[in-house]
This record gives sequence, C-alpha cells and structure tokens, in this order.
Amino acid sequence: MTDKPKIPAIELKNVLFYYQPTAWQLSLPQLILQPGQHLFIKGASGSGKTTLLNLLAGIIAPKQGDIILGGAPFSRLSAAKRDTLRAKNIGVVFQQLNLISYLSVLDNVLLSAHFAGIKPAKSRQRAKVLLQSLGLTADMLTQKAALLSVGQQQRVAIARALLTQPALLIADEPTSALDADNRDSFMRILLEQANACQTTVIFVSHDANLRHYFNLQLDMQNLAAGAQPC
Repeated sequence: MTDKPKIPAIELKNVLFYYQPTAWQLSLPQLILQPGQHLFIKGASGSGKTTLLNLLAGIIAPKQGDIILGGAPFSRLSAAKRDTLRAKNIGVVFQQLNLISYLSVLDNVLLSAHFAGIKPAKSRQRAKVLLQSLGLTADMLTQKAALLSVGQQQRVAIARALLTQPALLIADEPTSALDADNRDSFMRILLEQANACQTTVIFVSHDANLRHYFNLQLDMQNLAAGAQPC
C-alpha cells in the first residue's frame, strides 16, 4: 500500500496580478510549499513583496492563475469566503504589528480566535498558555497592549498569529525596526512556535542577514522567473 501524496500547504500556478493592465505586473509561474516548511523571500523595495503577501493571504485575488491553500481553490473563492478561510487557516505578523492599543494583551490575542469562530473557553486557555510560553507573565495579560515594550508587543503579535494553529504563517518585514539582539530573539521565538504547530512559514524581508534562519530561500526576481525555493 503506497502513501497518499501530501497536499501542499500552499501552491501558486501561473499567477498574474496588476493594478492597471498597462502598469507594473507581478508574474509568478509556480510556487509550492509543503506543510511545516519555512521560506525566506528577499526582495528590494518595489519588487512586489507586499503584493505577494496580499495574494497569499487572500486580501487580493490574482487576475490570472490559481492560489491553492491546503487543496482548496483559495483565489477562486469570493472575497467573503476567502476572509473565512484566511481566519481559520492563515496567521499574519505585520510589519507594524497592528495590535489594538486600548485592548488588553489577552484580548488582542483572542481576536484571531473570534474571527476564526473558535469557542472562547477553549481559545482563552490556549492563549494564556501560549503567552506565558513566550515569556509574558500572568499579570501582563490584563495590561493594555500600548503599555508593553516593543519586544513584548512582538511576542503578543506572534501569539495572535499562532493562536489558531494555522496551516500557514505570513510575516511581512516584522523585524525591520529591531536592533540585532531583539531581531534574533524574535526570530528564534517565532520559528520555535511555528515548529510546535507544524505551521508553514513565509517570511518576506529585504534583510539578507535573516537567511540563515530558514531552510528554504528565494529572491523575488528569481520567483518571478519561475525558480523554486532551495
């Protein structure tokens, strides 16, 4: 009896996107990532990194081609259905973290579970365990996010992105404002937690110093030329 072939975590096939037909276009012939793989994508400003992440997250849809998430025809769904699938299957760590300053640490993290439709009792306990594993003490959980240090806020952002144990984690330049020590700490924690959840990671940055954290690497210009991660 042979094993069934693995379903890729995410797959792009002949994707084309543009804002105006006569303007800049992003062409992506193919990208395949298996569950648990970690990919670093490097690209200069204006190379299409953020557009790529918006496509992967289903925030925008390609003009041509397909994006397949866990076997589901992600890019062919309506915007509302993409939102639902994203909430349940994709975690995002933004460059600006996007925490809600007036909410508590715990409530910020629980937002992802709310949008994913997970029962509060179950998600609350997991959020507490996850936050404490990231070094945030019990008394910090009721503090407003605005009162935390930048490093602590980043840990909250990681917890929010991973609370629902998503199949895919997308990170958009989350270390750009960090010094070397905080950057290294952030990367270690992010990837440790992703490994614990068997989450596929796509990390986009202009900083080549982060390459060594990833087993797969790719430049935006090579991706556009049809190259695969190596």
